[in-house]
Amino acid sequence: MAKVLLVDDDVELVELLRDYLRGEGFVVEAAHAGDAGARAALAGGFDIVVLDVMMPGCSGIEALRRIRAASAVPVLMLTAKGDDDERIAGLELGADDYVPKPCTPRELTARLRAILKRTGAVPAAPPAPIRAGVLTLWPAERRAEQDGRPLDLTSTEFSLVELLARQAGRVVSKEALSEQALGRPLVRFDRSIDVHMSSIRHKLGRLPDGRSRIQTVIRRGYLLVV
Repeated sequence: MAKVLLVDDDVELVELLRDYLRGEGFVVEAAHAGDAGARAALAGGFDIVVLDVMMPGCSGIEALRRIRAASAVPVLMLTAKGDDDERIAGLELGADDYVPKPCTPRELTARLRAILKRTGAVPAAPPAPIRAGVLTLWPAERRAEQDGRPLDLTSTEFSLVELLARQAGRVVSKEALSEQALGRPLVRFDRSIDVHMSSIRHKLGRLPDGRSRIQTVIRRGYLLVV
């Protein structure tokens, strides 16, 4: 199964494309900002990247520039219909193809398969599971277990737990959690992370000594206790 990274600030579109691509046999992860998408692409493990041009902050063109500075991973650009300048700029920077928006999931899937076939990209091997104490996570399958029992996590909760598990025993800032799990920069008075963490704490239960498995470090972030 080829692993696809979707980078687009349109959350509803990303969910639509992600569901369709998964139904077509792809493994899909998403980022909702250009800088987060570039970092994810450069972290490796993806066979192809779908990158929207028009995003606030770090645009798709800038994200592509960062990716191409260090990686040859195939990139398909999503461009506004009729925006030839952006399309040409993307191709000149090394994009492998482009699809004008709005596009159908079927068309996007066909383009992805054509690029993968043309570039000879080999699907990435499934990554080893992440183990943190009694927790085991399989990122490619978005599946988690605790003491061998399945954990019922939402997609966002899984992303947050994965980030904490990778840094088990160390503090992960709310800024990093927001950017990498929620796909957006942390803004003042945004309590989304706190709400998700409350739900995760409930699902993980407590340590034998009664402490929460996820600790809040005031003015710094959260850490997973193992």
